[in-house]
Amino acid sequence: MISRRTLLKSIGATALAGSTLSMPAIGRADGGASGRVVIVGGGFGGATAAKYIKRRAPSIDVTLVEASGRFYTCPFSNLYLGGLRDFESIGHDYAELTERYGVRLVTDLARDVDGAGRTVTLASGETLAYDKLVLAPGIDFRWDAIEGYDEAAAELVPHAWKAGPQTQLLKAQLEALEDGGLFILGAPADPFRCPPGPYERVSLIAHYLKTHKPKSKILILDSKDAFSKQGLFTAGWQALYGDLIEWVPLSQDGKVVRVDAASREVETEFGTVHKAGVLNFIPPQKAGFIADAAGVVNESGWVPIKAETFESTQVADIHVVGDATIAAPMPKSGFSANTQGKVVAAAVVAALGGDASPEPIWANTCYSLIGPDYGISVAGVYRAADGKVISVEGSGGVSPAEADAAFRKREAEYTLGWYAAITQDIWGTTAA
Repeated sequence: MISRRTLLKSIGATALAGSTLSMPAIGRADGGASGRVVIVGGGFGGATAAKYIKRRAPSIDVTLVEASGRFYTCPFSNLYLGGLRDFESIGHDYAELTERYGVRLVTDLARDVDGAGRTVTLASGETLAYDKLVLAPGIDFRWDAIEGYDEAAAELVPHAWKAGPQTQLLKAQLEALEDGGLFILGAPADPFRCPPGPYERVSLIAHYLKTHKPKSKILILDSKDAFSKQGLFTAGWQALYGDLIEWVPLSQDGKVVRVDAASREVETEFGTVHKAGVLNFIPPQKAGFIADAAGVVNESGWVPIKAETFESTQVADIHVVGDATIAAPMPKSGFSANTQGKVVAAAVVAALGGDASPEPIWANTCYSLIGPDYGISVAGVYRAADGKVISVEGSGGVSPAEADAAFRKREAEYTLGWYAAITQDIWGTTAA
């Protein structure tokens, strides 16, 4: 039985040593494995899979397709919004993967997948053949789900749920907000990327406003009645920010049904109109478009997978990792994607070498900062059973509700250590 205390000790060791939690047999295991692997998406899941396939079997030809030569992480983008980090500190390149491990990087956009012919077509027109394909497509947005909110509207009312120019736009709007202005965040219904993310975001924006614009207020309009680590967040908000943050749940008319981007107004389900000084709207989500093009998405908009290997249940020889997958109770998080990438690496190497896949186990920890010295976390361990991902009984848990300030500060320090360790593990780079 893996206790929460044992898990957190392991995670702490990972943060200090940059080790590889939850990877089956991380040493080299060529076993005669050879073939061509194409990986689409260079984020937490895709870059991990590329690196660990080459670590296990350097003889395998691995091509990583990523539209940008530098990847900016959603984790820690909230610290940038809160004034605790600069933007480049959340950016990472692929030099270690290419120079140390021999991964071929193709900086292009994957446009189509032929599952029967085992090819990926790029925007440039180039076609890549594969024996195994790993998709790490992240998320796309359901632009038709909310009246008035589409790609053009997002240039006025940012979602900032993909780190990059949208994050910088939201930061600029926050800096331009008048003292005494209202920041509104519209939070989506489940499932979506990073369940605690919207609430960490308002926490750190509250820190920024309290420091620089203390007369301002925050309103959360939520399309659900409960959220991850809710009790810990609300207690932290009260302790650090008093009545600065107001949360309106679904049952109290929190669901946004219409966005007027030009006026920065939103209308809720029962006709209430709210006007913001800065409006951050996070729309409903689905798997990244290349998953749909590959034919691995079902009617939910997400990707069903075989739990043991994260291979698509719909198209052979395509594995999918990260936010795009249906892998509940494992959340859509960077840490989940990282451990999924390692399990997929082991499964791909085993398959190309004619061996059975090792038994998988995954771990996840979601750290959140409510303030610079106030951290909270939720952790879990997962395994496969009867074709499904299940929680390991008795594992994981959340930060204690009655912890003192010293404990909260240590968890804030662990948050920084986690990010340093996982980015070092994946990209071989980390920034202070």
